[in-house]
Amino acid sequence: MKIWVDADACPAPIKEILFRAAQRTKLTLTLIANHAMRIPPSRNISLQVVPSGFDKADEEIVRLAQPNDLVITSDIPLASDVIDKGALALSPRGELMTRENIRSRLNMRDFLDTMRASGIQTGGPAALSQSERQAFANQLDRLIQQSLR
Repeated sequence: MKIWVDADACPAPIKEILFRAAQRTKLTLTLIANHAMRIPPSRNISLQVVPSGFDKADEEIVRLAQPNDLVITSDIPLASDVIDKGALALSPRGELMTRENIRSRLNMRDFLDTMRASGIQTGGPAALSQSERQAFANQLDRLIQQSLR
């Protein structure tokens, strides 16, 4: 299993959890972003900077992800694309996106986009809570352990 991170939108506390997990397990962790960012020095942690532009990082993650890899993203269309390739998708809030639940998430996203386009203020996501950080860490550990078996 390799871990791919949609790094531009990934919260810093989640990146820290990922860095510690990658160093502990020696799994390959690659952050994909439109701009440079700090990562710890490690043989198995890398940053790949892609050109700026709409969905350039997402396109690169979809290109690179393989079956049973893990993609960290809150981008629902990206999650759908990597699930279609056989990869796993985990949100920074610890929600595992699957073939069974991704369609309903896409439908809700599209509904909210339609509402915003018509002028209705839907607000953004709430700040990442401590319980969501813990949920992410727990789900990440479960997925890593399953992959190592």
